[in-house]
Amino acid sequence: MAQERPSQFTPSWFSVLESHKTHGREQRVRSFVRLWRTFMRARVFIAAVLLALQVFVVVTGTGGPPWLVVVCALHLSAALAVLIWSRPIQQGKPFHLQWLLTIGVDVVVFAVLQYVQQGGINYTPLFALPVLLASILGPLILALATAASVTLFLLGEAWLSAQLLSDVSTARLLQTGLTGTGFFLVAVLANQLALRLAREEAVAQSSQAAARTQAQVNELVIESLSEGVLVVDTHGVVRNANPAAQSMLMGEAYPHAAKLLLSARPSWAGLSSLVHETFLLGHPLEAEITIAHDEHNTHRLFARTRLTAQGGHGAGLCVLFLEDLREVEARVRTEKLASMGRMSAAVAHEIRNPLSAITQANALLDEEVQDPGQKRLTRMIDQNAQRLARIVDDILNVARAEPCQDEAAALALPLDQTVRQITLEWSRQNQAQGMLGVHPHAPTAHVAFDPEHIRRLLVNLLDNAKRHASGTPSSIRVITQPAGTDRIRLSVWSDGTPLEASVRRHLFEPFFSSESRSSGLGLYICRELCERYGAQIAYQRNPLDQRDGNEFYVVMPTAHGHRTPVQQSLSYPPGDSVPSRTPSSQLRQGDAPLTTR
Repeated sequence: MAQERPSQFTPSWFSVLESHKTHGREQRVRSFVRLWRTFMRARVFIAAVLLALQVFVVVTGTGGPPWLVVVCALHLSAALAVLIWSRPIQQGKPFHLQWLLTIGVDVVVFAVLQYVQQGGINYTPLFALPVLLASILGPLILALATAASVTLFLLGEAWLSAQLLSDVSTARLLQTGLTGTGFFLVAVLANQLALRLAREEAVAQSSQAAARTQAQVNELVIESLSEGVLVVDTHGVVRNANPAAQSMLMGEAYPHAAKLLLSARPSWAGLSSLVHETFLLGHPLEAEITIAHDEHNTHRLFARTRLTAQGGHGAGLCVLFLEDLREVEARVRTEKLASMGRMSAAVAHEIRNPLSAITQANALLDEEVQDPGQKRLTRMIDQNAQRLARIVDDILNVARAEPCQDEAAALALPLDQTVRQITLEWSRQNQAQGMLGVHPHAPTAHVAFDPEHIRRLLVNLLDNAKRHASGTPSSIRVITQPAGTDRIRLSVWSDGTPLEASVRRHLFEPFFSSESRSSGLGLYICRELCERYGAQIAYQRNPLDQRDGNEFYVVMPTAHGHRTPVQQSLSYPPGDSVPSRTPSSQLRQGDAPLTTR
């Protein structure tokens, strides 16, 4: 199930949008700068060609006066200066000194060359450069003004040349007028085309930004899913995998920088064959698959496949969805809890009436019998009836979520003495005298716990430890020790194998168990009992006697009026090693173990 983070997701969303807007503006500015530099380089190239042409004309003596070489040299110098030292101005400004240094200089130089070399080389096509420069890089008014200035010069030059030759050439004036009209058309069309391209570029960049934003949102959603997602190609190569899928495949050893092949490991053979059949049949498939990381660590997965089309021709990629069946079963069990709680409360309420009748009948029978053996039987009936009555009350209290803090405040149970008695009874009943080690280190500690409840708590933890312990001597340890001045720590350690991450996430949930024969209520009852008395229960992997093991520990408050002295040193039996820990008055699930030095 994806984790919801509304307080963090909304600012991230707006920050992503703002970053994409800023990126779009920067990209438009970079595009404008590249276009501006292209025109400036074109000016330098044309100026260099004109200078070379004038030098050739002067050397051969077939053209105009020599001072035109100086004009062309100055033109080339000005073009180089603008390209090297100048920067493009803001797009859309019609009046700026840079336009005068570029468009104005070009028009003047081309006009001088056109007028001086009459009857020689025709420089009229060169006027297209300043017209295009003004149309594409500047506003429409600048483009029209440039086209108008070029047209007026050409008309004036044609009229003056006709007067000097005493022969009015109508064809020359008409040709000049058509040329000027063409410059106006070029200015308008180029400006409109540049504006349209700019708008389309802005729309394209906006679409790209939206697509990138959506892609990032999709990645965030996929990465936060508890369901594993794999993208596999036709060769069985894993193209992409979200963190949940990586954990299911290889745990923390997943190589993030490399692509994996599903057929490379025998434990992935089920996934590989499922993907192969999906490509072969061309439709989605479902299957339950078991992945064994090692002999103690396995994953039962429910896999679903979906195909993606590549260019509309056949299947390109296979998307594989993986669900941990333990988590699915845990969700189902959790959903059953509400109805189970209501049902158990109803059943417990119905048990009270016949239980009261049994208790009363046993009391009457106890008054009549005189035989010691029969008296012993009536006492057993009474003790078990009272125990059953307490269980019924506990079920009703858990179902009604009624805390017992007021009741706990009046209790003062000696912890070490109680632990010795409970562990002795448990070891005899389970024939575990050799594998159980008890190390009480809080002789003066009293806890606010009901005796029956602490017995159920400790027995549940011992039963759980016995199921996972190796059975060797001292493979189970029970340790009590102070945890500050007002709290006591009770821990049950066993040398079992490490618990899987998927199991640790659901340890204290009802009906969750890594074994099919277990009801999955033991640790849940332990948690409920601890919460009723203001205690905290947690699990950790903890080394003891140079052996790694699983440790469940409970940090409980001392009874009112019984403060536990902080011992400066704790003496442990030979061979017992408890690592140093930091004292704390409060402890939550996952905290480090506590002791005092």
